[in-house]
Amino acid sequence: MASNNPPTSASFPGNLHLVLVLRPTSFLQRTFTDIGFWFSQEDFMLKLPVVMLSSVSDLLTYIDDKQLTPELGGTLQYCHSEWIIFRNAIENFALTVKEMAQMLQSFGTELAETELPDDIPSIEEILAIRAERYHLLKNDITAVTKEGKILLTNLEVPDTEGAVSSRLECHRQISGDWQTINKLLTQVHDMETAFDGFWEKHQLKMEQYLQLWKFEEDFQQLVTEVEFLLNQQAELADVTGTIAQVKQKIKKLENLDENSQELLSKAQFVILHGHKLAANHHYALDLICQRCNELRYLSDILVNEIKAKRIQLSRTFKMHKLLQQARQCCDEGECLLANQEIDKFQSKEDAQKALQDIENFLEMALPFINYEPETLQYEFDVILSPELKVQMKTIQLKLENIRSIFENQQAGFRNLADKHVRPIQFVVPTPENLVTSGTPFFSSKQGKKTWRQNQSNLKIEVVHDCQEKRSSGQSSSLDNGNSLDVLKNHVLNELIQTERVYVRELYTVLLGYRAEMDNPEMFDLMPPLLRNKKDILFGNMAEIYEFHNDIFLSSLENCAHAPERVGPCFLERKDDFQMYAKYCQNKPRSETIWRKYSECAFFQECQRKLKHRLRLDSYLLKPVQRITKYQLLLKELLKYSKDCEGSALLKKALDAMLDLLKSVNDSMHQIAINGYIGNLNELGKMIMQGGFSVWIGHKKCATKMKDLARFKPMQRHLFLYEKAIVFCKRRVESGEGSDRYPSYSFKHCWKMDEVGITEYVKGDNRKFEIWYGEKEEVYIVQASNVDVKMTWLKEIRNILLKQQELLTVKKRKQQDQLTERDKFQISLQQNDDLEGRSDAWR
Repeated sequence: MASNNPPTSASFPGNLHLVLVLRPTSFLQRTFTDIGFWFSQEDFMLKLPVVMLSSVSDLLTYIDDKQLTPELGGTLQYCHSEWIIFRNAIENFALTVKEMAQMLQSFGTELAETELPDDIPSIEEILAIRAERYHLLKNDITAVTKEGKILLTNLEVPDTEGAVSSRLECHRQISGDWQTINKLLTQVHDMETAFDGFWEKHQLKMEQYLQLWKFEEDFQQLVTEVEFLLNQQAELADVTGTIAQVKQKIKKLENLDENSQELLSKAQFVILHGHKLAANHHYALDLICQRCNELRYLSDILVNEIKAKRIQLSRTFKMHKLLQQARQCCDEGECLLANQEIDKFQSKEDAQKALQDIENFLEMALPFINYEPETLQYEFDVILSPELKVQMKTIQLKLENIRSIFENQQAGFRNLADKHVRPIQFVVPTPENLVTSGTPFFSSKQGKKTWRQNQSNLKIEVVHDCQEKRSSGQSSSLDNGNSLDVLKNHVLNELIQTERVYVRELYTVLLGYRAEMDNPEMFDLMPPLLRNKKDILFGNMAEIYEFHNDIFLSSLENCAHAPERVGPCFLERKDDFQMYAKYCQNKPRSETIWRKYSECAFFQECQRKLKHRLRLDSYLLKPVQRITKYQLLLKELLKYSKDCEGSALLKKALDAMLDLLKSVNDSMHQIAINGYIGNLNELGKMIMQGGFSVWIGHKKCATKMKDLARFKPMQRHLFLYEKAIVFCKRRVESGEGSDRYPSYSFKHCWKMDEVGITEYVKGDNRKFEIWYGEKEEVYIVQASNVDVKMTWLKEIRNILLKQQELLTVKKRKQQDQLTERDKFQISLQQNDDLEGRSDAWR
């Protein structure tokens, strides 16, 4: 065949070695072909040989008939239109496979990048939608696979008689297409396998995600209910009041205990659910275990708090019963005095009987008279309120006076029994004369009452007239103001007395232990390495003793009759109390020395000489206990000094001592930070410190499926300074004392002038965000409760506001400096101009 256009290299895919030209049979066509070929033969002749053929049979001389189609005299079975249709089908199938791969990739990317919802109904909805889309894609993959298999079937050549050789040649031609389709089918199968594997993992993670949210919802609900019960239990913390009030609190506690049982069962069920999730290899295993431990911890706290409260209320109730019996003993003693009339004891037998009654009463009243508040507190393990202490002292004084009168009567009755003379008539004192130090805080009961003495068969009838006598004395009870004065004086007396005891204890420790470490006679009992550890073991206890003995104790004693001076007494010396921070910071080192050498003979010998029941470590703890005790006593004193002279200064003194305690506590945590390069004191004053759960967030992108590990929080201890916020990790250390004195590993530090906060995080009102710079680093911080969160946010806002104000002042100063500099430069320029003019004039 010939072409009217000259051949070019772009027209043929390979190299040409020979050109066969089949000339047409008709004269006219042959003429046109010859002419056309004549003009273009130079292109062929210059590059390759050309053979002119007159007929189809001549073509067979050069080409095998198996390579030619029937219209060219060959035997090759070929239909060009069918080839075009089949070729289009193959290309369309390849395009379909490519589009399917893109759809699967797009679906997988969407699953990985789509932001996950944070509520259970939305999670369940998105799970259903994704499952439906998965099944639709699976149907599409099945349809594509079916289409490919049909194409493969159509490529198979039928095995018919007389066409074996043609089939072989055809097979060679279609083998390339068959391999192409087969390769595409293999690709579809691989995609389907990978997609199924991805979906299985994704579906498992999404189901676990939903399970985690349900578990978290149950957990948060239980925590809320447990905290509610704990708050109800905390409302019963005040164990003071009357015996009826204590009984009412015991009843409320029993109801609270019943409600807690159902809640504890729910907690146990949630814990078992968490264990089941963990056993199924849930991806948030650490978080689930942490939540289970928190539930156990809260459950134990609830059980222990209710149990402790029940014991405390029970002991308080017993103490009130004892106090009630003591009051009854007073009543019976007074009535016994009132009923011992002179005409009843005319004979010796009557005198002996009266004498026996008195002895029986004194024997019964003796335990109540000898009771001390500290003994009661130790026996019943109850913190006695000042009101109860005053009541006890009042009753004891009253019983003591009754006993004194009875002892005088005993002497008279003994003389009467011995000599049978008319006894001297004793005057029964009125209730107001029985107690000279104060009026009792109890009221007598009106009406007739009978008391039976257990040791004898004596019956004493308390007549109505006697009760009227006693009730007349009640009208002289103290008013509310006097009662507060009594309580205030009681607290003040306790403050001064305990201060004296504290100073005396410090002195005995310094003299009996510290000084003995320099005594050569004791060196044999002391390990050599201990001799140089005196300053570490006792810290600055000597400095504390000198301050209290020389200054503070005398100042407190001057306040004995002037409670309004207590506030100034503390405020004037608040800076001196900073020495306790040094002592507390040294305490961990001191305890290390003590644990190492506590069993040595030196300490045992010193304890024996001092006749101390407690070992040295108990006395080394006294300064820590004392600095904590001050704020408690000041609170009590302020409670009974409202609207009194000096109450404002007393409130300032209390605030100063609370600030001191916070400062000491913060310093104990700061010295436990390890790994910080630099001086922490350069960060300014420590404002707050505390433990938080922390997640790393990425503000510039949404939460992704691949970030599901965010459910596992980091436990971080945050230190807020005036100039920076420091993130640390609390180190878990073993050994004695590790719980009291923590240790922290420094992680990183953010300057406050580049810190920002987001106060509310969706899903939990305990969370807030702290971000750095342009929000390239975001931390989601969860506090233990809302109050802690709000306190931290308030302090951070104050710091940021102060920094903004300082920045504004700094900018204003810079502007003022620039303005002054410009004025100065203008002035210089004007002077130069004047000088230039002067020179020119000259």
